[in-house]
Amino acid sequence: MSFNTQSDDLSAPRGSSFEPLIRRTKVSVVGAGAVGATMAYALLMRGVAREVALYDINKAKVEAEALDLAHGIQFMPQAEVTGSDDIEVVRGSDVVLVTAGAKQRPGQSRLELAESTISLTKKVLPQLLEVAPDAIYIMVTNPVDVVTYAALQISGLPPHRLFGSGTVLDSSRLRYLIAEHTGVAVQNVHAYMVGEHGDSEIPLWSSATIGGAPLLDWDSLEDGRGQLGDQARAAIAYEVVNSAYRIIEGKGATNYAVALAGSRIVEAVLQDQHAVLPVSTLLENYYGISQVCLSVPSVVGKDGILHRIEVPLSAAELRGLQASAESLRQAALSIGL
Repeated sequence: MSFNTQSDDLSAPRGSSFEPLIRRTKVSVVGAGAVGATMAYALLMRGVAREVALYDINKAKVEAEALDLAHGIQFMPQAEVTGSDDIEVVRGSDVVLVTAGAKQRPGQSRLELAESTISLTKKVLPQLLEVAPDAIYIMVTNPVDVVTYAALQISGLPPHRLFGSGTVLDSSRLRYLIAEHTGVAVQNVHAYMVGEHGDSEIPLWSSATIGGAPLLDWDSLEDGRGQLGDQARAAIAYEVVNSAYRIIEGKGATNYAVALAGSRIVEAVLQDQHAVLPVSTLLENYYGISQVCLSVPSVVGKDGILHRIEVPLSAAELRGLQASAESLRQAALSIGL
């Protein structure tokens, strides 16, 4: 089931040599649950791709989501939205976002969740590769780091073409909280959460800036308003790690912010932006860390991960990153990866 909207571009006569050539881009979202459907909405609203396809084994659900999106498509940038339970809907995609995963049950551990999601990934990923062999694959399902590591093994894809959404959302949460605390616009805050997308992630305070000023010098620049001492930074870091639990407790899932984070990553790929984003990738000798997927600032463009940036780390930050890597490595080993 597909729907589209057309609009007239009056910037140049049709068929003229001055008419801009617009490459048709296609993004597929695997899974039409809360995250997947919101991801499709965010992609359409941001005008990231000319075609957005939703794939889910639940035919009624995926077609209903596509129809609901289509009813508002005249208010979005020119696009087409498709929804189907047929894997062929993914064919020819430039980017594939995998949001499908097992739903965490009450009392279920993260490792048990990982095993269930990896089992699902083993079924769907080979099918996706048959219809979209040249796509960039972005894993957006939890626990994302372990699932990304497994997906690389299952797919055989090079690490630059398959990676996880990582701590892009966590870094957005960090920047929001810093901005709220200091009273500056969030766009002027530059700071990263790195490591696991989860409990062992850490903020990189030593390289964070506010309006170009080092964050750790903020107190000396201010007159007492919005100071960022040890206690304030610890409270912010705690809130970043635990805010998702509060959202899930209140509404059952996080979907809006993660969808915006995912669409931002896709935008960086399709527009070859060379944007620096903390996505989850397979590391090789990054500060001595190898053979584990976790998030570090990485340059993202049309070929996926172009390279990773070795940002300066304090001794404490390096220990934290190494501990996060070891936690993820042990989790992967415990489920046979």
